Amino acid sequence: MFDKKIEIPIGSDHGGYELKQYLIEKLTQDGYILVDMGTHDLSSVDYPDFIHPVAKRINDGKNKFGIIMCGSGQGASMTANKYPQVRAALLWDVEQAKLTRQHNNANIISLPGRFIDFDKAVDIVKAFLNEDFEGGRHIQRINKISQLLN
Repeated sequence: MFDKKIEIPIGSDHGGYELKQYLIEKLTQDGYILVDMGTHDLSSVDYPDFIHPVAKRINDGKNKFGIIMCGSGQGASMTANKYPQVRAALLWDVEQAKLTRQHNNANIISLPGRFIDFDKAVDIVKAFLNEDFEGGRHIQRINKISQLLN
């Protein structure tokens, strides 16, 4: 079970802003501690400016999990996955959230701010945060993710 006293950085661009605000409201009501890394309004911005700070905190070990979003979730995920210790997963449903934690030990959840029901997104985030990594045979696979091929 996830320790709700652990801070979770959350960041988005304008395309994910409304979902980010909704998640902050709902998850905070449930006792989660979210650190808003921006953006702070609907003005057009570049998603990497708000995804990099979240990913860096995870990569550096400052936080265990992060939440990111942009309009599609794709650009946010691509940006976060540039960091060697980050395993960001673009998620659309609860089952994916559970599996990516169990098998991939994902540490950042990316959501499509313009394409997902907000209440469903809350359920997805909770499932992601509260699922454990299975370890075992998956460790070897995860260790290969950041290896470069010659």
